[in-house]
Amino acid sequence: MQDQRPGASSRSRYPRWFSRLRVPAAQVIPAFTAVGLALLCASPAKADLRLCNQTGSKVGISLGYRDPQGWVTEGWWDLAPKACETLLKGALAARFYYVFAVDYTRGGEWNGRSLMCTRDSEFTIRGIEDCLARGYDRNGFFEVDTGEQKSWTIQLTDPNRADTSVKP
Repeated sequence: MQDQRPGASSRSRYPRWFSRLRVPAAQVIPAFTAVGLALLCASPAKADLRLCNQTGSKVGISLGYRDPQGWVTEGWWDLAPKACETLLKGALAARFYYVFAVDYTRGGEWNGRSLMCTRDSEFTIRGIEDCLARGYDRNGFFEVDTGEQKSWTIQLTDPNRADTSVKP
């Protein structure tokens, strides 16, 4: 009996070679299992603010940014030469971030014109005003424009090699 549905024909929907294709179930099941596990274990791309120390020196990093409660500065992250560190986890909430870094090995620093509060030991400081009166140090941070990307990596380079570069 012929199929009476509209558009039905007596021809197969599959090419002729498909009917000759024989793959043992012992090969198909592991393949589908592997694909399924890969899909289940896949995680979304990370969105973080990272800094990579491309220098030959150990460096200390402090970070300034604006959150819903106002300005915050945090430090210190100690990075070995050629190492990277995640400074903030998750999608970036701001376009601009500020960095002040110190070269522990050769001396010197990476700084800028944005004045913010720091201290010699580990810190989280709210507010950027009256640093000295509040008992903190005041340092100039350089601005990093993320272009409103959700993830960003700052490349800290040797001052004599090139300016500090940034990339998404």
